[in-house]
Amino acid sequence: MQFVHWLARAARCSFVVLAFSVIAGQSPTDASAQSRPRVFFDCDGRDCNSQYYRTEITWVDWVNDRQVSDVHLIMTSLGTGAGGMEYQLDFLGREGQDEYVDNMRYQALSSDTDIERLDGVTHAMAIGLARFATVAGFQRLATVTGVDLEESSAFDRVVSSQEVEDPWDLWVFRVNGNYNVDGESRRKSKNMFGSFSATRISPTWKLNFSTNVNSREQEFELEQGTFTDTRTDWGVRPWLVYSLADHWSLAVRGEVARQPRFNQEFRWEVTPGFEYSFFTYEEATRKALTFSYRIGPAHRRYIEETLYGESSETRWEQSAEIDLSARQPWGETGASISASNFLFMPDTQEYDDGLYSINLRGDIDFRIVRGFSIRLDGNIGWVQDQIYLSSGGVTDEEALLRLQQLETDFEYGVSLGFSFQFGSIFNNVVNNRFRNAQGFSGRFR
Repeated sequence: MQFVHWLARAARCSFVVLAFSVIAGQSPTDASAQSRPRVFFDCDGRDCNSQYYRTEITWVDWVNDRQVSDVHLIMTSLGTGAGGMEYQLDFLGREGQDEYVDNMRYQALSSDTDIERLDGVTHAMAIGLARFATVAGFQRLATVTGVDLEESSAFDRVVSSQEVEDPWDLWVFRVNGNYNVDGESRRKSKNMFGSFSATRISPTWKLNFSTNVNSREQEFELEQGTFTDTRTDWGVRPWLVYSLADHWSLAVRGEVARQPRFNQEFRWEVTPGFEYSFFTYEEATRKALTFSYRIGPAHRRYIEETLYGESSETRWEQSAEIDLSARQPWGETGASISASNFLFMPDTQEYDDGLYSINLRGDIDFRIVRGFSIRLDGNIGWVQDQIYLSSGGVTDEEALLRLQQLETDFEYGVSLGFSFQFGSIFNNVVNNRFRNAQGFSGRFR
């Protein structure tokens, strides 16, 4: 039986998994006496709260190493059109159950509290583990009881748009604001930020309109005098995406903005494009390989005259990107290559192939052997399209505070690390004392 969007159908069928103790006195390290399935929890995204799930689901053995587990549980998440989250739970059998594959989905509302989301994910996780335990031959671990829907409203949820009348027509609005003041005896800073977004996501359309404004004042008392900087940047960015087919999407991106760090008093652009997904979009939580391309005009009016002697200009631009991401039992990886360039010079309208940028990015987290994994992150970019740079240059203060973009030919970053874990394989115990103490599993895990 496949439980897909089970909570949305809870008005017809709901389940509560109740755990109880089994076969006491056997050593959990003795494989022949093993009475509970060993679960390796692998999470990427929101609510990867392993402490909570261990506390609520006590009838399995949570282990630290995938190699000794009976089932590998992978949890990923994506945002929904209503501003909530959809959690994908994949259960992959291990030793003796190599062919076992199961999955479940749980959808949380944008209005859900943290505990409501965690309880919902725990419920779906427990049902999936109970199904695995039954198939794998672990006996008497859990019982399933029905809920009297006439007496309980614990599972009331929002149903699909076809079943109810939605006065908002799937639109979700969000307003954010923040004001911050901080300082020292020789420094003070004020920052005000505000944003607004409107989003509508349906199977056919994905629409997003966002705007933000950021105003900042900084003052530093230096040996040579007082340095003061006041600037405001803002932007309005609409996105329209149309689902053309299982593997194809069309999109139009627009922008109107002010960006002082890039010497732009005012800019606008309109860039339509398309995206092709080599896998179906429904598989995006576990693996994705896409190619996208956009092209369109962009206008810039500069604060100071540029190195090219321009105070304003309109240029056609194009960009392309190939993006790969995957999360599998051996670990996770991601890689992308993107390139963009200006098509024509503004005066002669001749093709210009000298102004371009290319960026490569990659990361991999690979489990080599039991308890040992390595992680490598890297990016490198070739920059030849800084047409906005001011002819007046950048002061030392502006460079140190990153208030103005410096001229550069390239940019890069590399990070290499490893993790080696040994000792007890079991991970069942939860102790909430001194949760914020370094070295222990804190509340943010």
